[in-house]
Amino acid sequence: MHVVLYEPDIPWNTGNVGRTCVATGSALHLVGRLGFEVGSKEIRRSGLDYWEKLKLVQHPSWEAFESSLPPDAPVFLFSKWGKTDFWNADYTHSSYLVFGCETTGLPAAVRRKYSDRLFRIPMEEGSVRSLNLSTAVSIALYEALRQKRGQGR
Repeated sequence: MHVVLYEPDIPWNTGNVGRTCVATGSALHLVGRLGFEVGSKEIRRSGLDYWEKLKLVQHPSWEAFESSLPPDAPVFLFSKWGKTDFWNADYTHSSYLVFGCETTGLPAAVRRKYSDRLFRIPMEEGSVRSLNLSTAVSIALYEALRQKRGQGR
C-alpha cells in the first residue's frame, strides 16, 4: 500500500502516519510544500526510532506525483466532500490512499479530476468538522489491508 499526504502542515501528524506506514509495510509519499522539515525533531519525536525504517518518497508537486504513478494506478482520495463511504472502495495491494492538508484538504481541481475515486469516512451528522489526519489515515489504511488480508502481496 501507499499512503500519500498532500502538503501536510503538522509534523506530529506526519510522524504518526510514518509510524503507521512502518507498522503496515506501506510507503509514505509526501507531495508538494510541507509545513515542516522532514528531518525536524518533531517528526523524529512522533515517528520515534522507526522513521529510518520508513519507505519515504517525496514529490515536489502534485504533477510530479501523478507522473510517477504507474499506468492505471489504483488511486483513492479521501475527503469530507466524498459521496461514497471508504469501506465501499475496492482496494488493491498497490493502492495509493491520498489525503489532503490538515487545514485546506485536497485542492478542488484534484477532487474534480478524481471525483469517481473520492471517498469519505462517515461521521455522526453535526458532530465534528473532520478527523485528525493520522486517525483518518489509520482508519482507511487498515480497512484497505483488512479487505486484502489473505490475498498475498
